[in-house]
Amino acid sequence: MRKLDALAAVLVIVGALNWGLVAVAKFDLVAFIFGLDFGQTNAATRIVYGLVGLAGVYAIAVLAGRRRPAASPAPSTSH
Repeated sequence: MRKLDALAAVLVIVGALNWGLVAVAKFDLVAFIFGLDFGQTNAATRIVYGLVGLAGVYAIAVLAGRRRPAASPAPSTSH
């Protein structure tokens, strides 16, 4: 599971950096890596974007699973 966590973390970081570059510099790193212009896609970029999206969903599930419910008080035994 640790390898999956690491892979998901890398993909989430790639996605975050890519969106940051899109916002700040109007530069799509994923498209650039695959030899495309800003806003263009092909099968390879769609796979990367899809994996980034799945990694985001996985990260949400992991973070939600780490939430601990508040401890409830012990039931009272006196009547």
